[in-house]
Amino acid sequence: MKKVVDEPLVESLFLIFILFVSFFLFFFNLGNQYLWQDEAQTALISKTILTYGIPHGFDGQNSFSQELGRDYTKNYVWIWHPWLPFYVIAAFFKLLGVSTFVSRLPPALFGIGTVFLTWHFCKALWQSRTIAFTAAFLLLVSVPFLLLSRQCRYYSIAAFFSLLGLYAYVRILDGKKYRAYAVFVLSAASLFNTQYSCCIALLSTVILHTLFFRRQKLREVLLLVVVTALINVPWIIWLLSAGRGQINVQEFLKSGLFVPLIKTYIERIGRYIFPFYLFLVVLLVSICSRIRNGYFISRDRLFWERLLLLLLFIFINLVILGVISSYPFFRYLTPLIPIFVIITALLVISAARIHPAAAAAILALLIFTSPLKDFLYEITHDYDGPVEGIVKYLNKNGSRNDVVVITYDDMPLKFYTQMRVLGGFTGEDLSPAKKAKWIILRKHLICLKDKEIREYLVQNLQGEDYEEVTIDYPDIPTENREDPAYHYYRTVVDEKKVTILKRIR
Repeated sequence: MKKVVDEPLVESLFLIFILFVSFFLFFFNLGNQYLWQDEAQTALISKTILTYGIPHGFDGQNSFSQELGRDYTKNYVWIWHPWLPFYVIAAFFKLLGVSTFVSRLPPALFGIGTVFLTWHFCKALWQSRTIAFTAAFLLLVSVPFLLLSRQCRYYSIAAFFSLLGLYAYVRILDGKKYRAYAVFVLSAASLFNTQYSCCIALLSTVILHTLFFRRQKLREVLLLVVVTALINVPWIIWLLSAGRGQINVQEFLKSGLFVPLIKTYIERIGRYIFPFYLFLVVLLVSICSRIRNGYFISRDRLFWERLLLLLLFIFINLVILGVISSYPFFRYLTPLIPIFVIITALLVISAARIHPAAAAAILALLIFTSPLKDFLYEITHDYDGPVEGIVKYLNKNGSRNDVVVITYDDMPLKFYTQMRVLGGFTGEDLSPAKKAKWIILRKHLICLKDKEIREYLVQNLQGEDYEEVTIDYPDIPTENREDPAYHYYRTVVDEKKVTILKRIR
């Protein structure tokens, strides 16, 4: 007799449930919080496509650099990031207009797409709807994934195409060739134009996995890799000629940071993505398997082939991040979140075979120890950050001809106002700051770049020329970060208020 979970009606009802919950978790209150620095930079560069046809780092008034001008050419053509996310967001700007909500809408859609893709990938991987149900649900309620997907950035796009590439590869292994070939090349090429390192990780994973387990398919896989490379050759040649290759040389040589970076990434995985207590579940399942079947681990070769595909993908991503990262940003782990969720779902269902109560206990522990309650509060309530307060004050009391100087969060001001904005990490000449109408010295210093801005302003501006205005918004480091370690789920009330200096003479 068929299990209930295998019935098409139950499957359809589950997917409908996932769809409705996704709309709420990914879209609700999406435009309430103002864009923070990196988000605003992405939105600003995307807007330039509507004017120039390609991403620019300067719109004729303001610079969008955060690398002291190294992130664009002498003609202001953007070279620091791949262009696909900019074009995706620009298309939505063209169709729906420019706003906070619209800027975050495409990544949120890719986040929802990743949830549904996790469902399909699990079915292809394990031939189990039950594991697919569990994985899709766990990703849907993963707060780190929700936070990353609700950002005007490339994160969820990279996760989607990484997972789609792995899904296509599994279909190729299963003999579903021609359509899977096209999907794999499309995924890998799109991933290259979303985040280079993610594409390298995907291609390296499938090559090594084929070499270890399916050598008879190595020629096919290598051909797909070559086709992907050929598609991107013109872009690579142009990028190198534009100087992007020279910019990253130092980043690729930070071998001394490899071990501490990897250690930090693993710690953050254990804290926010895959709790280390789940290894106890592995031990429990192995012991029960030994008692029932006479062996500790499965002897199913296909099972290990599929599981090691996931583990290999995780391992290669971490190695690449350890080599090229200048800092262990949590966002770089985004493509790994669905993979860890799939492994977690496998453990939960394995525990259910021991006893349903064991699986229920694991699920309850995962959910109730996560910040899901805080996230639900956040998306159902108003949030006030420093950028919102500054923007509202400047738009109400200033004019488009004013010059604003700010130590950090210059990008959001450039997105939300029409003023000339100096400061941040642009590396621009600060001499116009001496005539600025507005000066904003943020309480928290982000790095040496904004520290230098602060020192210049203190040394070159006359305090008696300005009056101090305090607005009722907390002067926290950023509007709100995507990193769960630094994310605020509520408006901060126990922080110094933002101060704005207004020129009076």
